[in-house]
Amino acid sequence: MLEKLERESYNSALEIIKIAKLTKGAILVVGCSTSEVLGEKIGTASSPDAAKAVFSGIYKAAKEYGVFIAAQCCEHLNRAIIIEKSAVPTLDIVNVVPKSKAGGSFATAAFAAFENPVAVEEIKADAGIDIGFTMIGMHIKKVAVPVRLRNNKIGSATVLAARSRPKYIGGERAFYDQNLA
Repeated sequence: MLEKLERESYNSALEIIKIAKLTKGAILVVGCSTSEVLGEKIGTASSPDAAKAVFSGIYKAAKEYGVFIAAQCCEHLNRAIIIEKSAVPTLDIVNVVPKSKAGGSFATAAFAAFENPVAVEEIKADAGIDIGFTMIGMHIKKVAVPVRLRNNKIGSATVLAARSRPKYIGGERAFYDQNLA
């Protein structure tokens, strides 16, 4: 089962990285309810093993493209972010270490896997994956655009995704649209 979760996570992450055209140094925010992944109600069945499998798949895809992962903690830590320090050299660091029941298993797995993990209160990511309705929107740059993934399930959890785009401020949007292709 853990291998399946890792594969599904890798496929979802790879898909959003490609659709959002993330490049080296971009940030992908990920919120994950391992309870939902295991078919339970969010916040009721946290699983470090499932978190490690999901994180491993996403991290593998991100490393292939040089993308940073920003792991969103649960609401007990006000949805703070665990990220590599090199990704956020100018942001204020907060003093917290996530645990399975206080921060969430996914953020805990990220903290253990990163070379130099830090916590920050907020981030403005280039794209995101929401695994199990964890509400990542507050951490995505304006303007967030929903993305429908083909790989929209990890275990029993629904996967929602978003990418960001620059704001349209007056004038024609054709210039931007032509340069997306």
